Amino acid sequence: MSLVRRVAFLSLHTSPMEQPGSGDAGGMNVYIRALAAALAETGVEVEIFTRSTSAGQSAVEHPSPGVCVHNVLAGPPRKLPKEELPGLLHSMVAEIDRIRQLQPHGRYDVIHSHYWVSGVAGLELARLWGVPLVHTMHTMAKVKNLLLESGEQPEPRRREDGEHRIVDGATRLIANTGTEAAELVSHYNADIDHVDVAPPGVDLTVFTPAFRSRARADHGVPPGRFHLLFAGRIQRLKGPQILIKAAALLRERRPDIDLQLTIVGAVSGAKDFDLKTLISSAGMDDVVTHHPPVNAPRLAAWYRSADVVVMPSYSESFGLVALEAQACGTPVVATKVGGLSRAVFDGRTGLLVEGHKPGDWADVLEALHDDPATRQDMGRAASLHAQGFGWQRTAAITLESYHTALSQYFRNLTIPVGHTPAAGATGR
Repeated sequence: MSLVRRVAFLSLHTSPMEQPGSGDAGGMNVYIRALAAALAETGVEVEIFTRSTSAGQSAVEHPSPGVCVHNVLAGPPRKLPKEELPGLLHSMVAEIDRIRQLQPHGRYDVIHSHYWVSGVAGLELARLWGVPLVHTMHTMAKVKNLLLESGEQPEPRRREDGEHRIVDGATRLIANTGTEAAELVSHYNADIDHVDVAPPGVDLTVFTPAFRSRARADHGVPPGRFHLLFAGRIQRLKGPQILIKAAALLRERRPDIDLQLTIVGAVSGAKDFDLKTLISSAGMDDVVTHHPPVNAPRLAAWYRSADVVVMPSYSESFGLVALEAQACGTPVVATKVGGLSRAVFDGRTGLLVEGHKPGDWADVLEALHDDPATRQDMGRAASLHAQGFGWQRTAAITLESYHTALSQYFRNLTIPVGHTPAAGATGR
């Protein structure tokens, strides 16, 4: 029988109920919601705490059986830049603790925090409640700062300091890949024995390779057209500017290619990132179309309509888009960074590109256009490769991490004579 019956997820800077591909919502939002649902399928109750961002928002939402989302009142009831959220940490912690006291059960076995703002809050809540903290970074300031483009603002020192505190204070850390685990050790001096690797999953009931011809027809992609797709938040870190320049080079050198580039997502982060101007200045207005973020079934249809999904990211902790696209039978061309190096089987399910020179990307895309048989082979291999990434596997590894955290926490806990443990600090 599992020692873990109830887990508090902290996702304070973005809600899992947000539409991925808009604002700060991306792969992490999908990760939290899908992992919570998969854990609930094993009998673990998951309560997710996030910050309320609108006055009319329900206090509690129920996205799936066994999962609820608490919209915590802290600060003004509107979306705030994530840089302002650390100033609300004290009020968020107090409100989450108040909500916990109102629950009939009154306790959680483990706290699982996501991203650094939640991790800092998790350290305080773990101390208050007497339970272990398990933390997933998703991205790290020191890694992002190593990959800055000229003129970009670095992640603040406050974030780096907060991440160091989390690494030092959390009972366990969960990394999405072995690369991320190594970065935790090299950049933050994490103890590798306290790091578990739980690869993210993909919803294999939604992202399937069926009906690819229908998807192309539904999206107005005629036979013979070379359709490239970018999906995700539109920001420099994700590299859509690289893809636009590469596509423009490809069109210039190969006017015989009937080229279409579709971008699905919303502008996120820097306000000076002008997608429309980028497209126009590259002379690609008649080739590139931009669509707002869509739900998972519609996104799956977009993946199926594409010949290649392109991810010129500068940093990816796990590359969820790559997994989703491959599950739909579409090969992926991605930068050889972070989780993409594991998500894409180079040469079998897609291709990995070193660096961000548009000419190199144009070369790879041109080669794939000229070899449709290889594209088909990669697509078939991609859908098989993705079968090993179901969320149930992620949940099983995560649950094992929780059990290890509980054992480790209580083994290290020393309770002075006459001291009463905090709520939750008792074994079963």
